[in-house]
Amino acid sequence: MIITGIETVPLCIPFRAGTKSDASAWGDGNLAAADSLLVKVMTDQGLVGWGEAFGFRAVASARLAIDRLVAPLCIGQDATRIEPLMLDVQKKLHVFGRGGALAFGISAVDIALWDIAGKAAGMPLCQLLGGGAVELNCYASLVRYSEPSLVRAAVRQAIEAGFRTLKLHEIELPAIRAAREEAGPDIELTLDVNCPWTLSEARQIAEELKAIDLKWLEEPLWPPENFDGLAELRRTGGIPIAAGENVYTLMDFERLLAARAVDFVQPSPAKMGGISELRKIFPLAAVHNIPVMPHSFYDGPGLLAAIHATAALGTAECMIEWRWFDLEATIYGSVLRPKGGRVSVPRGPGLGIDPDPDVIRVYRWK
Repeated sequence: MIITGIETVPLCIPFRAGTKSDASAWGDGNLAAADSLLVKVMTDQGLVGWGEAFGFRAVASARLAIDRLVAPLCIGQDATRIEPLMLDVQKKLHVFGRGGALAFGISAVDIALWDIAGKAAGMPLCQLLGGGAVELNCYASLVRYSEPSLVRAAVRQAIEAGFRTLKLHEIELPAIRAAREEAGPDIELTLDVNCPWTLSEARQIAEELKAIDLKWLEEPLWPPENFDGLAELRRTGGIPIAAGENVYTLMDFERLLAARAVDFVQPSPAKMGGISELRKIFPLAAVHNIPVMPHSFYDGPGLLAAIHATAALGTAECMIEWRWFDLEATIYGSVLRPKGGRVSVPRGPGLGIDPDPDVIRVYRWK
C-alpha cells in the first residue's frame, strides 16, 4: 500500500463569544482561538489516515516542516512499514533537530499511518496495539484564567460536568487557592505551570502549595530538561512531580525515569513521534513503576492517539487529559464527549472517528 499524498490542514477555531481567558502560558497576549494542524495521508488503495501535530503558534512552522521535509520522504513509500519509515525519516532529518516543529510534523504523519493500519485491518487501533479498554478516566484540563473569580467559575463548570480530577494552568497563588476552595477536598487538583522556575524558586513555592493538596505539580522547572533538578524537587518538595510533554526521544524518557525525576510521566503523541514512539513509553515506565499520563491538550487525532494507546497499554491509574475549552466547534463534534469523567474509546477502525468535514470547511485557514 503506497503513500500517494500528504495534505496539511490548518484549522483556527475561535472561543465562543464572551469567553474570558488569559492563556499567556502559550504565548504573549490572550489566546483568541485554538489553532490546530491536521494531516491527511492518502494511499493508492483508497485508505486515508488522519494525524495531528502540536498546534497553536507552531502551526505554520510544523506545516512547513511537513510540506518541505517530511512529506517528500514519505510519498511513494509503503504505508504498512510504519516504524521503519518513521525511523528512516528521523535519521535523514536529524540534522535539523530532534524536537520542535519537525518532531510535531513527524508525529502527525505517524499517527495518520497508524490510523490507516487500523482501517486496513478493520479494527480499532487499541485492538491492533494488543488491548482495548472500553472506557478511560479523564480529567478536565483548564486554560489559565488568572482571575480567581473566573477560576472558580471554570472549576464549578467542570465539576458539574462530572469531572473528579482537574488540571489548572495557574501560576499565582490566589488563583490556585480559589480553585481548591471551590473544588472542596474531594476533587483532585493537578497544577501545570509550564516550566517557569529555578529549583530554588520552586522549593519556596512548593512550601506554599502543600496546603493545596495537589495530585501532582507539572513541569515546575526551567529548563524542562533539568531532570536532576526535578529529582531533587521531587525528593524534597513534598509534592508529586509530573513531566514529559517536552521530552522528545526515547533515550531522554529513559534519562528522565532513571533520574527518578517524576511520579507521573507525560509523553505527548503529537510532539514526540506519534504512536510509534508513544507505545514504547508504557513498558519503559512500567519498569520504573511510574504511571503514564499522556499529554493530550488537543481535540483531534492527537487526542485519539492518546486514548487508543492508553486503552491498549495503560494501567488503571492512567488518565486522559481532556482539553476544557469553550470553542465554537470541535473536530469531532458531539461524537466524542466524556460523561461522568470517563471517555469511551471509539470502536471504529483505526482511530475510530474521522474529523468532521463541515468543521474543516468552516474553520480551515483561508
